[in-house]
Amino acid sequence: MGKGAGPNEARRTMTARAALTAPLIALALCTGVATARTAPPKPGTEGAAVRPGVGDSLFRITLLGTGNPRPAPDRFGPSSLVEAGPYRVLVDAGRGATIRLLQAGGRDLLGGIDFVLLTHLHSDHTVGLPDLWLTGWIAGRDRPLAVYGPPGTESMVRHLQRAYEFDVENRRDVVEKLPPAGAELLATEVEIDKEGAAARVVFDRDGLKILAFAVDHGPETPAYGYRFEYAGRAAVFSGDCRPTPGLVVQAHGADVLVHEVVSPALLRRHSLVSDEEAVERIIARHTSPEEAGRIFALTRPRLAVYSHIVPSMATAADLVPPTRKEYKGRLAVGHDLMTITIGKTIVLGRRGTAAR
Repeated sequence: MGKGAGPNEARRTMTARAALTAPLIALALCTGVATARTAPPKPGTEGAAVRPGVGDSLFRITLLGTGNPRPAPDRFGPSSLVEAGPYRVLVDAGRGATIRLLQAGGRDLLGGIDFVLLTHLHSDHTVGLPDLWLTGWIAGRDRPLAVYGPPGTESMVRHLQRAYEFDVENRRDVVEKLPPAGAELLATEVEIDKEGAAARVVFDRDGLKILAFAVDHGPETPAYGYRFEYAGRAAVFSGDCRPTPGLVVQAHGADVLVHEVVSPALLRRHSLVSDEEAVERIIARHTSPEEAGRIFALTRPRLAVYSHIVPSMATAADLVPPTRKEYKGRLAVGHDLMTITIGKTIVLGRRGTAAR
């Protein structure tokens, strides 16, 4: 939507978008899953750290942060932990990700992330990255932290390294004398054709396969979703997006689909942004409960989960009834530290507070 669009035009745009959503998504679904291409391997992800006692069949998601740019003590910034066998992967690193990691698994988990996948480079998804990088190093990570993301990731990482150059050198060479390899932050930009439903394989090792695919988060905002395949199961993260046909292709038949959601009425009343036109532009870049319901009905996951909930005060009472207009399957409104264990059955739980 153009910068000069007012609230009425924005609402007309959303109405037109809703009318087009179903046929566009259905068309994408009929095309089938596009052939995935493989991204070049990145140093630092040759394998997971050795973790005795970790079951090879473990496939679990922990929603570390289910919020958005608005600070909220009960909904930290967007971040999810995926544990697949020996691998620990973070999808986004929003505000407070390290706090939730410490709560979920103590020092071992804080220093044990193998790599990070960024859906896009908005601050609410990346502001926790330097904290994870440096605090994870202090907590014992002795190998580089690899980061995958859309174009712009390498530039961001390069500037973070410059910003924290003194801290790294001081802790590495003078004070704690931490392992040099743990101070390395490695970036890989994943290039994906925006047209169609093509996906890119960013990781494929030890039975874990991760694909990135483009989603529509508005003009000039490269944004990706991610599909995890492990032990015959699949979990998909939408990232931030408005209804995107390619997402339906990649998420079709997944065991779990973690999808963002916005309540337009609530956001208009509670947004931190005071400009009405700006609020409408925000709404137009996200997915309403009704739109998400249509996506869930087409993709038919065993479990649909809401995360990146906008605004933070939205509750199940705000989100579930409009979703049910389109979707009758299993649905959960995510909360921080919710766990989703994927197997023959899908079990919801909550991470307890670990010893610190």
